[in-house]
Amino acid sequence: MRVLNDRDEIADAVGDELGVSEWLKISQERIDLFADATGDRQWIHVDPERAADGPFGATIAHGYLTLSLLPFLGAQVYAFAGDVARVNYGLNKVRFATPVRVGAKVRNRVRMLEAKDVQRGQQVTLQHMIEVRGEDKPACVAETVTILMDAQGAHG
Repeated sequence: MRVLNDRDEIADAVGDELGVSEWLKISQERIDLFADATGDRQWIHVDPERAADGPFGATIAHGYLTLSLLPFLGAQVYAFAGDVARVNYGLNKVRFATPVRVGAKVRNRVRMLEAKDVQRGQQVTLQHMIEVRGEDKPACVAETVTILMDAQGAHG
């Protein structure tokens, strides 16, 4: 795991690949729990029998399930040291290029795209590429924007 200790180290990491997470197997249970949490119970996600005859030959993870794995998988790749509050500011781009079939293994490859000082602290843009073992194209490519605020700055 790459630990970025301060603003200078973060700025110096722009353009760097920060690393790659471990592989995570996507189970039907995880897909079903996500479907329950979001109310998205489309058959391509939750009906293995019907999905076997569908366009992907099996159930697939929701695109937003794949996207929701960024914090978990990213925590295996990088960390911001110190007493900073991390606030999600948004996403610049998200694309779902390859479906994630049940039983597939995914991992996150992270690159630092930008770091700039802003009024509240430092704004960091990261590219996350969710790769699928055995697939040429990634499942998801997303640019996340996070603001890092000093803990004392978060109060006022």
